Parts: sequence; C-alpha cells; structure tokens
Amino acid sequence: MPDPSSPSDIAPTRLRVALAGQPNCGKSTLFNALTGLSQHIANYPGVTVDKKSGRYRDGALSVEMVDLPGTYSLTSFSLEERVARAFLRDEQPDLIVNVIDATNLRRGLYLTFQLLEMGFPVVVALTMTDVAASRGLSFDLATLSERLNAPVVPVVGHKGTGRDDLRAAIRDVAGRRDAIPPATLNYGDLEADVTALQVRIADLPAITDTVSARWLAVKLVEGDDEAQRVLRAHVNNAHGLLDQARRAAVAFEARAGLSVGDHIAGCRDHLAGDILATCVTRSDTGRRPLTERIDRVLLNRWIAPAFLVLTVWTIYQLSIVQGYELTKVTWPLLAGFRDLAGDVLPSAGFLHDPVLRSMGLWMVDSANALLNYVPIFLILFALIAILEDSGYMARIAFILDRILHRFGLHGQSTLPFILAGVFAGGCAVPGVMATKGIPDQRARMATILTVPFMNCLAKVPLYTLLISIYFPESGGLVLFYLSTITIIFALLIAKLLSVSVLRHMETAPFVMELPHYHLPTVTGVLRRSVDRTWLYIKKVGTVVVAVATVVYVLLQFPGLTPERQAHYHDRAEAAIADFRAILADNPLLAAVPDQDSLTRLVNLYTDYRSDRMMVGSRAAAEALDERVRETHPALAPFIVRSRDPDARAAQGALRDLATTRKELRREMKDERIVNSALGQFGRALEPVTQFANFDWKINVALFSSFAARESSVATLGVLFDQPEGENQTLEERMGAQQKAAGYTALTAVALMLFFALYPPCLATTIMIRVQTGSYAWMAFSIVFPTILALTVASLTYSIGSALALSGLEMMTAIYLVALGLLLAVGLFKSPFGRTLPRPAYRPEQGGAA
Repeated sequence: MPDPSSPSDIAPTRLRVALAGQPNCGKSTLFNALTGLSQHIANYPGVTVDKKSGRYRDGALSVEMVDLPGTYSLTSFSLEERVARAFLRDEQPDLIVNVIDATNLRRGLYLTFQLLEMGFPVVVALTMTDVAASRGLSFDLATLSERLNAPVVPVVGHKGTGRDDLRAAIRDVAGRRDAIPPATLNYGDLEADVTALQVRIADLPAITDTVSARWLAVKLVEGDDEAQRVLRAHVNNAHGLLDQARRAAVAFEARAGLSVGDHIAGCRDHLAGDILATCVTRSDTGRRPLTERIDRVLLNRWIAPAFLVLTVWTIYQLSIVQGYELTKVTWPLLAGFRDLAGDVLPSAGFLHDPVLRSMGLWMVDSANALLNYVPIFLILFALIAILEDSGYMARIAFILDRILHRFGLHGQSTLPFILAGVFAGGCAVPGVMATKGIPDQRARMATILTVPFMNCLAKVPLYTLLISIYFPESGGLVLFYLSTITIIFALLIAKLLSVSVLRHMETAPFVMELPHYHLPTVTGVLRRSVDRTWLYIKKVGTVVVAVATVVYVLLQFPGLTPERQAHYHDRAEAAIADFRAILADNPLLAAVPDQDSLTRLVNLYTDYRSDRMMVGSRAAAEALDERVRETHPALAPFIVRSRDPDARAAQGALRDLATTRKELRREMKDERIVNSALGQFGRALEPVTQFANFDWKINVALFSSFAARESSVATLGVLFDQPEGENQTLEERMGAQQKAAGYTALTAVALMLFFALYPPCLATTIMIRVQTGSYAWMAFSIVFPTILALTVASLTYSIGSALALSGLEMMTAIYLVALGLLLAVGLFKSPFGRTLPRPAYRPEQGGAA
C-alpha cells in the first residue's frame, strides 16, 4: 500500500478505478453513464465472470473504469466475491468508487466498511436518490461523508445526474490519495486482538506492499482460508501469526459465546445502523412504494405462474419467431458474401473442385450457419437485458427456486432452460451462456450439463420426420411426450449429478435480492445485447471454423477409388459429347471450343440460375440479363432467354448438361460420404448400436449432427437415395425403405429418445468449455450423455421388442415411469441436497433473503 507519510505532489495522468457495489445497486447503469461507448468486455483470467472495463477522459486525466462483479461482501463464498477480492488485492486500483443504493443504505454499507478496511481511497456514489426521495428519505451528505471519511456523491445513473460531480470527486481524491488516512472500524471486545495482530503484520513489508495489514488481521482472526494462503505465500514462517490469530478467535468465542464471524458482522451492522440514524431522515409519504404495489400483483400465488408463462411466451414469440423472420433479411446478405467468396476463390471444375475452393466455401458455410442466427441472439439478449434491468429476472428465480432446488438446481436456472428450449424452439448455446449468473457453483454446473437436453429448434426437424412416418395418427401426443419428457430427464439427471460427481462442489449461501423495478434504458439494453452477441460470435465462431476443418477432412478422406473416379469421368465425357453432338451445326458452339471454356459456361449458368432465384422483380431480372450480356457477350446466348432458334437450342442443351453434371456431383458426394472416414466410423459402431436397432446410416446421421443438429435430417436425405426417375420426399423414401432397413416404430422411439439425450452440438460443447474453463467438463458433457442416451435407446428397443409393444405404447410407458420417478425424487429430501434456507419475500425490506 502507498506510504501515507510521503504524499505525492504530482497530479496523476492515468487512473485505474474499480467500480464496486452490491447486486442491483445501479452499478452497471452508472458504469455506462461514465464510460459511454468506450467499453470492452472479456472474462477474468480462469473464470467465466464478465470483466467489463471502459475509459473516459477528464481533461488531461485518462481514467480506466473496471466494473467489478456485484457482491454483497468480500468473503470467499461465491465466485463473484472471490473474483472481486482477487482483483482488488492483485491489481491494486488507484481508488474505488463504491456504488450504494440510497434506498438500502444500511445493507450497502456492509461492503463499504470492507473496502475501506482494505486501505483503498474510496468515493461513494449514492444511486437511486430519486427513488429514495419519493419514499420520503433525505440524507445529510456532509455528515455521511465525514463518518465514512470518503466523499459521497448523489447520482441518478440513467438520467446522468451527478456524473460530472462524481468525476470531479474521483479527480480530487486521486490527487491527494496518499494523504488520506484509511478509515477503520472498532470491533469491540475483539479490537485488542485485531490491533495486536495488525501491528505484527505491519512490520512485514512483503505483506504490506500487497494487502492492508488491518484487512489481513481481521481476515486471519475470522479464519479466512484465502487470507491464510496469502500470508503463507509472502511469509516464510507464518505459523506464529496464524497461531496468534487462532488463539485470539478461540479465546473470544469462549468468553463471548458466539463466533468471530457473527461478531464482526454484528459490529458492521451496528455501525451501519448508527450511521443511518445520524445521516438519514425519513418522512412518511403515506404511499406504498411502487415496487411493493407491483409485487403484490406479480408475486401473487395465482397470478405469478400465469404472468411467468406469458413472459416466456413473449420471449419466444419476439426472439425465436420474429427473430427467425429477420433471418430472411440477413440470409441474402450472407448468401451474397458466399457468392463473393466464390468469385474470389478458384473456379469450380466440371466434376472436381480445387481443394482451396471447396474448403474455403465449407468454411464460409460453417460461419454463415452461425451468423444466420445473429438476429435471434440480438433480440434474445435485448429481452434478457430488459428482464434484468427491470428487476423481473430476480422474480422469475424467486418463483421457481422452491421447485428447482429439490433437484439440485437454482431459481436462476430457469432462464437458461427457457433459452435452450423448455418448449420446442430454443438454442442451447445462449442457454449455457446464461448460466454465468447462477451464484451456486454446484447448481450452475448441474444447469450447464442439463441445458442441452432441452428441445432446441434444430431437433425439431428429426422429430417431425419420424413422427410423420411412424406416428401419423398420434403425432400430437408423441410430440407432447417429447417436449415434456426432456424437462423430466433434465431434472432427474440434475439430481443425479448433484448427489454424485457434483456432490463436493462448492455451494454459496442462498441470498436472493428482489431489486426495485426500473425502466430499462434503450442505450443500456442495446449495448448489452450487442456486447453479448459479439462475445458469442468471437468465442464460438473462431473455434467452429477450426473444427469445421477437421470435419471437412473426415468427409473427404479417403475419397473415391481410381475405378469409381474413372466411372464418373466416363459419364461426364459422355454427357459433354452429347452436348457437342446436339450443337454440331449450331454456330454458338464455337464459343466453347475446349473443356475449360465449357466448364466456365456451366459455372456461369449455375451462378446465373442462383442469382435469378434471388431477384424479386422483373426489372431486377432484366438488369441481371443485361449484366450477363455485357460481361460475357459470347456466352450470353446460352444463358439469357432469347427467341433466336440457335440460342434456344443451345440453352436446352446446356440445361441438360448442367443437370447431368449436378447429378454426377451429387452422386460422387454421396459415395464419398459413404466411403469416408465418417461413413466407415458409422459401420464400426453398429455392434454397439444394434441393440437400439441403429444401422450405419443412422449412426452417420447422428454423428454428423454433432456439428449441427440439422445435419441429421440432411445426412439422412443423402443416405436414402432418390429412386431413379422419381421425385420423392425424404419421408416417402424412408417409409418405402424402412422394411429393407429393418426400422420399426420402436426404432423411431429409440432414435427420438437418443436424440433428446444426445451430447450437445459442437457450438454448445465449445460454450461449455468456455463457461466451465475445463476440457474435462467439456469431455464429460460428451461422454456422459452418449452413454446415457445409448442406454435409454437400447433399453427402449430391447424391452419393447421383448414385450411386443407398439411404438406408442412403449413411449407412453417410458413417459409414465419417468414422471413417477420425478415425483418420487421431488418428494424425497436427499441428505446431500442443499440445506440452506429458502427465500422468503419481505415487502417491507424490498427484497428476499
């Protein structure tokens, strides 16, 4: 820490300021007001908590603001508390802006005392003063500032009120920070012991250069594990200090009859109450606070569930439904980017494309698959920001926590499940991302590992395909089973994980703050929506492209045999010969004298047909035709419609040649997939998957869906070939070939259940790695669901076959068994479950604890 005896006369030109405060105190709004658009969001090293920083200039002074995670104290219970404390201890900011909710001053001061005890210069930003005034609260700011030994500045973040005053206070304190003596708190009967330990620590420069001697002394007497680690890291022989702290704590607890932690908390609360009595005046306005009046309606036992369902439906309607409509606007832009990439890359061959072109377009397609959902994410994250800023998000957790905690989950697990698809139509990636707000580490991990079981939008195509083939008369009932059994499975598996692999994981004391209702600001909502979407694109998109390279190689290797390549080459030569024979007497044939020019012609025709499908008006079509005439005058008669007999004959011959070429390329692609490493992998899995009646085609489809769930249906469409001379749908093709393949309705049930429990897709798996910071948990999220899904699917088919049950009968039986097990587990209180007190809403305190 700086030496108070040698104040600096040199005004600083750069400052690093930490913004600290309890959750829902208006800290983020104030951060936005101070820094504007100059913000950067990342993660703290090794953890998934947001690290938000921003800058602003105050004359010649450059100020970096670091928004610390919201935390009630600087203990080490929750991840947020540990991150905030580690930042203050290790990064040593120049000063701290402590944000306190004016309507809850007594509770906010609990953190203030600890910040002051760490020895940092502090500026107190008193937020929500407008709300406090409406409740009849008035503050003696001069007295409050004197008692805290820190300037107190009233601010209203969303209005920008007090922003300049706060910047001035920061500048003033920064200019004389070395001369400000740290404030201390008297701990009564424990003060002598704390002071004695503080004196000894103060004589150890290795420690005092890193942490405050006063803060470390208090923490050592409290028995704080992290404080003990800090001491051992900086002192070779720390046993004497540790023994002294331990003896002081034991002696105090023996004579006082209560723990050191309780006594210290009591002293801080008593001082906060005394400050409140001397600095705050309350006048009775005769009106109940608006927050309480709203909660009397929204938290009503009958209205609360209905309003929650309406909120969920609105989120889906606006983000998934309307957001998907927006993809119709953005997709042409992405398709245009793909066309641009195709123009830059080497041209396509007649049968074989250069590796650079095929691989480049594969990467573009992989990126486009991700970017196509950006409109959905923008709306989704904006709605989440509105729920958070308005204060209703905490109410959702409050409403559902009592149920979810029985299964090892948390009230704040609700939002991730909603986003992932409690009803069909979500996405597991934002669901996993939303778990970072769950303070209970065990519940957070249980949520991360069960979110992928929800019904994401990409699962629906396979469900629809199988139901239309095998359950045409009872499709609604089967779809209801699927949409609800996933929730049942998620709750049961969360309970299983909580009492097994997650049993020893840390849990935090359950504290739920029901903040005051606020009107979200447009700027704040838009900024967070864009920031979170950009974070998603950066973290997932970069890795998706890398993994897409591996998938590409597996689909290409080992490729076609020389004999099969010669076969397709001969068919292509025959088609080209037919084309030239048809146009033997046509003068336009001179425009394509060799193979290269003919390939350019077919590519031009393919691009023209693609562009023609995108145009929306006759004028645009005519403009496209004119562009082709200008850029390719010799080839335009083959492509642009004309009344000239030679041109029409040339166009017919080219159309037939392009159709043949397209068919040959599709057949080559299909055969390459069948003989690829993935295809061979599917056959190698048959001895394991045969008990679920999965053959190599289903195995390949399921494996390909690991990259993207939609790939399952697309792969099946490739593997079940179109009969020659017919144009059947995939449902018709699979239905016609099901007997030959040995598929039954039981196979369909097993496949749908497997798909419901299947490991998360590639993007979700990567996000699990990002959120957990562990490759081990990433691997677990793949291995465990695979074993579980294959077990359930194998038992489904084997038991159903042994009992001669129909697919619908087996599905009903599984559903009833799972539902009965859910009720039994929900009513049974496990000794390993969470035993912390449940939240109880207290309107007079404006929150729950």
